[in-house]
Amino acid sequence: MKTIQPLLFLLLGLLIIFTSCRSENDLSIDPPTEQALTANSAVAILMMKTASNDGSSDNIIDSANCLSVQLPVTITVNGTTLIINNEDDYQEIEDIIDLFNDDIDSIVLSYPIVVVLEDYSTVTVNSDTELAALASNCAGENDFDDDIECIDFQYPITASVFNINNDVINTLTINNDNDMYNFIDDLDQFTAVTINFPIVLLLADGTTQNVSTIQELENAIEAAEDTCDEDDDYDYDDDDCDFCTTNDLDNIFATCTDWEVSELERNDNDLTDTYNGYLFTFNNDGTITVVQGATTWSGTWTALGTGNNITLTISVNGLPDFNNTWNLVEIEQEPGEADFDLRLGEDSLSFLSGC
Repeated sequence: MKTIQPLLFLLLGLLIIFTSCRSENDLSIDPPTEQALTANSAVAILMMKTASNDGSSDNIIDSANCLSVQLPVTITVNGTTLIINNEDDYQEIEDIIDLFNDDIDSIVLSYPIVVVLEDYSTVTVNSDTELAALASNCAGENDFDDDIECIDFQYPITASVFNINNDVINTLTINNDNDMYNFIDDLDQFTAVTINFPIVLLLADGTTQNVSTIQELENAIEAAEDTCDEDDDYDYDDDDCDFCTTNDLDNIFATCTDWEVSELERNDNDLTDTYNGYLFTFNNDGTITVVQGATTWSGTWTALGTGNNITLTISVNGLPDFNNTWNLVEIEQEPGEADFDLRLGEDSLSFLSGC
């Protein structure tokens, strides 16, 4: 009996020690209640809206904000057939449409095509009628929609999945918006989930933000939701100056002189040929010199604003067709050539320099 009693005490002590160690280990992997990501919570809904498929980037093709055409796709633009392999190729469509402002533009899709919806599910579409039926479910131009485009996740992001005993049973790696959308959509299948912080968010202005908690993540998405132009309209060229500055104009004016009028349309009248041979120089002191043969005109220019809201005011004595406050819509500079485009309602003015 004296031999058994010390043995019982020894076994009891080992049991207490084992239990204590197990409890400490459990506490170390318990998902903190305030950090758990739950289905239908405010932050989960915001994350899903941020990760949903943005259908506005290809509005030049489908005029629909809530769906996108899966690439590659073959289209015919004003009689020219193009194969669009990636989003950079949308510029080819715009270049053809930009050639003339007084023609009727036509974009014809070669069916069948595959359309990607907001939840990344796909639908095969066989006609313009079928595409229009799907597009009718989208919000209209610049109307409010659920998609949050002013903030994005920087991937990869990992998440820990716990079972009912608070043991980590899986670590998920989320590599893109499609993965994130499906992850949020499946939250109700998990006992408990946490995001492995910190993570990085990408803001519309190109900066980044680090967040370390669920609450910080929720706050960041809410704060960024309406801080940018989501470009949910169907105007293919209204976002060409997203990152333009008046310094860009200063730079091309300093580099390039002898600007020719490559297009001028006022009140539905094409005046381009009228100004053939007129050479404009935009001086850095805000003056303009125009030369045509032996004749010279003088004027002024002023640029104000940022991005897609830059205005260029031109005033030249004796040349009233140019005088107004124009909206800058595009600046392009390549080796040996530079141009910039201005709009004012239906009127348009473009300059080209071989510098």
